[in-house]
Amino acid sequence: MSASGPRRPSRRAALRTIVVGAALAGLGGAVALVRGRGYDVDRGRPTLALAPSEVAVILHAARRIAAPDRPGDGAVPSADDVDVAGFVDAYVSRMPAPMRRDVSRALLYLEQVAPITVGLASRFTRLSPEDQDRVLSAVESSSVAVLRGVFACVKSLVFMGYYRDPRTWRVLGYDGPWLRRGAPDPARPSP
Repeated sequence: MSASGPRRPSRRAALRTIVVGAALAGLGGAVALVRGRGYDVDRGRPTLALAPSEVAVILHAARRIAAPDRPGDGAVPSADDVDVAGFVDAYVSRMPAPMRRDVSRALLYLEQVAPITVGLASRFTRLSPEDQDRVLSAVESSSVAVLRGVFACVKSLVFMGYYRDPRTWRVLGYDGPWLRRGAPDPARPSP
């Protein structure tokens, strides 16, 4: 600092800073545009709350988190069979706006940033199942509580979507709720 006060940058330095800043912002926007394209998720119906990229992240995460222990066993429904993504989309649509925003941020982190943290250059939905497992494991065991919360959020949504379907109950040895057992079936005429 000089005796006359703080030194002002020259016009040339200010202009250079603006040009470099604009170039970096443009490059960041171009990267986001390229990495944010290519999501073709045709589930036969429009989404309620999630963007196509978010549906894709849920689809891929659900396939890994709820992957069958016995691959190829037709008795174990897949996450796609029970439409986990459709459940999550409907569930998120009923959340307050701040919670929906948090879910969107969690899915964005999982898709775009988490793979980079384990040395992978591709987004989550383009990784092999093995690399997706590595990413999910790294997020789950992160030393940063907020990132472990990202995993807990996605895992909770996936499990709610998967295990709500009665076809998945036998995987756990669960024979269904007791609440309606013994109750008269309204479709059956009484004797």
